[in-house]
Amino acid sequence: MGELRTAPTPLSHGAPQARVLPPWAKMEPMPPSSSQREPSGERATAGRRKPSGARVQAPRNEPSGEPAQATGDESGKRRETADIESSGERARSVGRAPSDRRTGRPARISRAEIVAAAHKVLDAEGVEKLTMRRLATELGCTPMALYHHVRDKDDLLRMLLNDYADQVTWPDLPDDPKQRILVAATAMHDVLAARPWIVEVLTEGDLFGLSALWVSENIIDAAVAAGLTLDRAAHAYRAIWHYTAGEILIRGNAVRRAADQRPTYRDQVFADLDPETLPRLAELGPRWAALSATDTYADGLRALVDGLLAPRSGTR
Repeated sequence: MGELRTAPTPLSHGAPQARVLPPWAKMEPMPPSSSQREPSGERATAGRRKPSGARVQAPRNEPSGEPAQATGDESGKRRETADIESSGERARSVGRAPSDRRTGRPARISRAEIVAAAHKVLDAEGVEKLTMRRLATELGCTPMALYHHVRDKDDLLRMLLNDYADQVTWPDLPDDPKQRILVAATAMHDVLAARPWIVEVLTEGDLFGLSALWVSENIIDAAVAAGLTLDRAAHAYRAIWHYTAGEILIRGNAVRRAADQRPTYRDQVFADLDPETLPRLAELGPRWAALSATDTYADGLRALVDGLLAPRSGTR
């Protein structure tokens, strides 16, 4: 029935008597005896909690038979590892291959690197081959990394045009209106001839570099100073621009064909022309390819400007 406790009763004439409590009575828990208390030696010390600075977590994958004994250096290294693991992103990227890391963060590529790589592709392969994927391959990054810098191909081309135009040092212009037009148009030609792809971009859409408006402004202003109305001055500029762009594209293709040193269909046709029906062309035939590659821009520009500024009957 369990251990019974006795309670003293009031003193009577005889010796004190013990009263037996029934088993169902509520009993207070008895304090542990001295033999049940823990000794104050090694067991008591082991039960105490170590200070937080001395607590060391055993590393993962520790062999079960070899408990870790932490030294001061090992404790510092393990705390450092725990700090890295708790930092989130750093812990997820440790030990992973680049392809496994988060791709939403922009790659560390600069604007200058994008411009240089794009010029390399344009000069070697042309405008049509310049795509975001091709540029990313050239840079060694993902296409998505480029979209942190440019929205699309048009935005990329606009950036290239502005970057190139900003680097141009435009010449000082003379006071004479005609000479001003000639100098400004020649400067435009030389700048575009160095990057023929720009002409392709300018003739296909409405993209242009803001700094290049220097040419339009000065040619139109000089034409007005020469006596043309503002509208006719704008027409004069357009004629000069069309001549300049056409000369760069057509002669550039002729230069490339001549450099290939391979016979073309035109060469074959001109070599077999009938001198009786086409005497002039038949005479020029063997030299036609070389003549087509000759730079005659300056002569054509002077003739064009003379005609544009020549007095006309009625209003200009």
